[in-house]
Amino acid sequence: MKVRNSLRSLKERHKDCQIVRRRGRLYIVNKTNPRFKARQG
Repeated sequence: MKVRNSLRSLKERHKDCQIVRRRGRLYIVNKTNPRFKARQG
């Protein structure tokens, strides 16, 4: 999982990326390609 300051550019890498908010943190999850996981901050 990558930790980034900004997730907007990562969301546009794949069409199935979704931004999810869990426990006050922003995450990017991708069901079809789990390689594209990221967390903000």
